[in-house]
Amino acid sequence: MPEAHYLSQTDTIMWTVEADPLLRSTILGVALLEGAPEWSRLRARMEEVTHHVQALREKVQPVPLHPTLLRWEPDPTFDLDFHLRHISLPAHSGMGELLDWVRTEAMGGFDLSRPLWEFTLVEGVGRQAAFVMKGHHVVTDGIGAVQLAAHLFDLEQYPPQPQLTERPVVRRPHPASLLRDVILHDVEGAVDLARHQLTSVIPTLLEAARHPQRTVGEIVETARSIGKVIAPSVTPKSHVMVGRVAMSNLRTLDIPINDLRDAAKQVGGTINDAFLAGIAAGLHRYHVHHDEDIDELRVAMPISLRKEHHQEGGNHITVMRFTLPMGAAPIGERIAAMRAALDGVRHERSLEHTGAIAGFLNLLPKGAIGAILKGVDFLASNVPGVPVPLWLEGHRVLRFYPFGPTAGAALNVTLMSYDGLCCIGVNADAAAIPDPDVLADCLREGFDELH
Repeated sequence: MPEAHYLSQTDTIMWTVEADPLLRSTILGVALLEGAPEWSRLRARMEEVTHHVQALREKVQPVPLHPTLLRWEPDPTFDLDFHLRHISLPAHSGMGELLDWVRTEAMGGFDLSRPLWEFTLVEGVGRQAAFVMKGHHVVTDGIGAVQLAAHLFDLEQYPPQPQLTERPVVRRPHPASLLRDVILHDVEGAVDLARHQLTSVIPTLLEAARHPQRTVGEIVETARSIGKVIAPSVTPKSHVMVGRVAMSNLRTLDIPINDLRDAAKQVGGTINDAFLAGIAAGLHRYHVHHDEDIDELRVAMPISLRKEHHQEGGNHITVMRFTLPMGAAPIGERIAAMRAALDGVRHERSLEHTGAIAGFLNLLPKGAIGAILKGVDFLASNVPGVPVPLWLEGHRVLRFYPFGPTAGAALNVTLMSYDGLCCIGVNADAAAIPDPDVLADCLREGFDELH
């Protein structure tokens, strides 16, 4: 749940750009189960979870006289049965049919007058079942979703039954109370800004007096870093993945986590470095398959700003755009190149000004923000998951696939680690990638290079 019951400036961007369907911020989690939980037990569990996770019972409301300020408010007419569904696929369905159904869910928007999530138990996935979790990105980021999952899934097959939480009475906020809260929010924001400015201005002035040339250089570097974030890039670097349409195809990959860890360790890298190297190798193969050689592509990648004191849910990320080398290279050199690129991004001075940059972007026309996003070739995200097995009402979770939004790019590749595996979800724009099976094969071969 976002702090102070207001959407952050970053969340507000996700909310407002959805006027363009290509920029929808829908995230999906697909938990593949060994069997279907009993519906009444699952429903009772979800009822309890909604009382633990405040955001699941709240909706987004505009704030009067504040065009760029949005507020979370309790939904007094919350109806669990609208958000929790139960279906069965046709006979002889499997993983392919499940993903086809999930992609149609991903393409649909949300009823903005209600809380922004829809969970569905899907039976008939062969002899298995799936629990499909669809949510708007303003509800949570990837790491927050893992925290929220702790309320839904169990670490053992038959845990002790917890005590039920208190059911508070939900009332609509009184207009006078809302106005008072908005004024308080504005005052607190001004005081907080002043406090931060005052605590830094004197040291900054002293530093400028002692080292004027260094201070000017730092200001220039900060401005250059911020310019990278806000500069529009309307043209993708790929000449193959060029189309865009509000329709996606979903594919999955399973990679043993030790394959990524061992490959990265050889060059002093991380699992994230190896993850990007596998994507780069796969996309290079995909372009060669289409008779084009590429040197680099533009990626957008979330950088987590989440701290220990942050509440569950909400978004504590900033998305950075940068280029990655894609040309043919030995896997060790490729991983090292990914590491160098990521190190550069993590030291960008603009990271310290994420909120201010997002606030500035919210003042721009919606089309301007879209121009910044649509020049991205692909998105990549690595979400640290759970290293041990999970259960849902007595049924083991076999796989846990995440699917992030394409947000104007050709594809989104998201990794979530689970029980020794890297479960990778590939969300590919149907116009940019008309042959998703070829893409999946190329990515799989790219990760095979890590062995």
